[in-house]
Amino acid sequence: MGETVEALVNAGKASAGPPLGPALGPSGVNVKEVINQINSRTKDMEGMQVPVKVKVGDDKSFTIEVGTPPASSLIKQILAIKKGSGEAGTVVAADLPLEKAIKVAKQKGPGLTGGDIKAMTSEILGVAKSMGLTCESKDPKEIQASIKSGELDDRF
Repeated sequence: MGETVEALVNAGKASAGPPLGPALGPSGVNVKEVINQINSRTKDMEGMQVPVKVKVGDDKSFTIEVGTPPASSLIKQILAIKKGSGEAGTVVAADLPLEKAIKVAKQKGPGLTGGDIKAMTSEILGVAKSMGLTCESKDPKEIQASIKSGELDDRF
């Protein structure tokens, strides 16, 4: 039947140490080969934490599924910031232009629950609010309301 190992790894820098090495070792799979494939497939996301699933077959074959990084990591990358505000609602860490929020929504895509790009962008704005970001110098909730009312349809 095999087993599945799930882990959050540093993109492009996974190693045979924890969490992957100890989890994969007993399965008899070539850990170095697994690590090399993960690093090769995640190198474009370097600097972010990326969820990976390694499915190991009884014959020691394996398949790797690479998920999308958390929305907060994508936002930090697109804005080139190290972290959000430690005091969301009081201290503003950065401003997220709507176009960049849309771009993050498209990158995250299937990982979001929204049915269309407007709903997915609204979800990203919710993450931005919790990170202490503004959107076009406004509270992200104001932009979410404008999206919902259709005022910003021309931007999608």
